[in-house]
Amino acid sequence: MAAAKDDISLLEYLDASQINCLNEETGHDLKSILVSKKLNTSSSYLESSADAQLLLSIHFNQAVGVRTLILHSKAPSRGPKVLKILVNKPAISFTDVEDADDKTFAQIIELSEDDVEHGKPIALRFVRFKNVTGLHIFVESNQSGEDDVQTRIDGVDVLGVTVEATKNLSGLRQEDD
Repeated sequence: MAAAKDDISLLEYLDASQINCLNEETGHDLKSILVSKKLNTSSSYLESSADAQLLLSIHFNQAVGVRTLILHSKAPSRGPKVLKILVNKPAISFTDVEDADDKTFAQIIELSEDDVEHGKPIALRFVRFKNVTGLHIFVESNQSGEDDVQTRIDGVDVLGVTVEATKNLSGLRQEDD
């Protein structure tokens, strides 16, 4: 699915002080691939530390409507496979997601190696992502299927609209002649 024509990269609305990732390798952290506030094209990448799992917490400085997620890996065999996404949690840990019922998540996505190698847009159920201030992505496994193989993500982008933009549109109405 292609992004809607009015969709923009929401990375420019990141609250950098609230970005974090659990189980990230020192020197290969989430902030290093989000610092430019656009899809990372540098040599920086995010890598898991102890096992394949990662827990990314991306916070925005205003409410946004998220329609599309992009994850790219230059090492597709180590790229993310199963994603479980939550929204608007103040703080989150692996305890909150590892044994949680699937209904707890706003969306669960399974990616292919091709999806992560080419950074294919992942459509989200917009109704569940209309008023997002925090996006939490639990990478449950990677393409290798092995728990001891580190996950690698080279780029992340979040596409959608600001909630203010959608509020402005909702105020429009047709004038009578």
